[in-house]
Amino acid sequence: MEPQNLTRVSEFLLLGLSDHPKMQTLLFWLFLSMYLATVLGNLLIILTVSSDSHLHTPMYFFLSNLSLADISFSTTTVPKMLANLQTHSKSISYVGCLTQVSLFFLFGCLDDLLLAVMAYDRLVAICHPLHYPVIMNLHLCGLLVLVSFLISLLDSQLHYLMMSQLTFCTNVEIPHFFCNVPQLLKLACSDTSSNNTLIYFIDDIFGGVPLTGILYSYIRIISSILSISSSGGKYKAFSTCGSHLSVVCLFYGTGLGVHLSSTVSSSLRKEAMASVMYTVVTPMLNPFIYSLRNTDIKNSLWRIVSRIA
Repeated sequence: MEPQNLTRVSEFLLLGLSDHPKMQTLLFWLFLSMYLATVLGNLLIILTVSSDSHLHTPMYFFLSNLSLADISFSTTTVPKMLANLQTHSKSISYVGCLTQVSLFFLFGCLDDLLLAVMAYDRLVAICHPLHYPVIMNLHLCGLLVLVSFLISLLDSQLHYLMMSQLTFCTNVEIPHFFCNVPQLLKLACSDTSSNNTLIYFIDDIFGGVPLTGILYSYIRIISSILSISSSGGKYKAFSTCGSHLSVVCLFYGTGLGVHLSSTVSSSLRKEAMASVMYTVVTPMLNPFIYSLRNTDIKNSLWRIVSRIA
């Protein structure tokens, strides 16, 4: 029988990572623990920065916003996956799917832009230390976060509008644990060539420009560090951006790994499993990277623990 075209389907089916009941139970407890670690770890960063006056600096202001974006990014996909695993259901409503797409790109792009803003902050701190308090003032920091959010909102709305214009067929099975845009495009009955081109263009702009800014900032930072004569000065300068550089490598490394795995492997289930790295693992590891590598964060955490004790 010919598949019937639908202008608006009522729901999609998220096939998830596994169909085996025992594996679904294991995945539920695994992702629940990872999600709780993500939320608690990032909330701890936000609490530490807000409660300690020593951390009321631009770098930690951006870090607390990054932690908030990480919590929101994980919350976009993981709770729905946990609910489906627990209830052994695969459905997600049409509106819920498009909302998930919109929020996914909102907080994903915000993560990307905040990392670029933090790279600029480190550039000013290392290359222009005497002018740092004047350049990175409170007004500029708030403006940078606001502009980052507005750009991310624009990115999310563009993806939402493009997805809402598509016509879907009766086959609404998505071989993923969230509403992945490439998979949605494959399910569409209408011609998606223009949508594919536009989406790749938008992703190149909103993803490539922040990455270019990060690379430029670190080229300037490395050249400035190499010009320092003392080894102690080089170590001190590099230590100020070591945590951020680790997070950048993790963020873009996992994203590149997912892209490569999707081009090399033809298994959609393996591609979905690779996506876990940047949707779940990276937001979970970010607070640990900053708390373990950053002396100021560790000292503040000890002060909070000692006050509570």
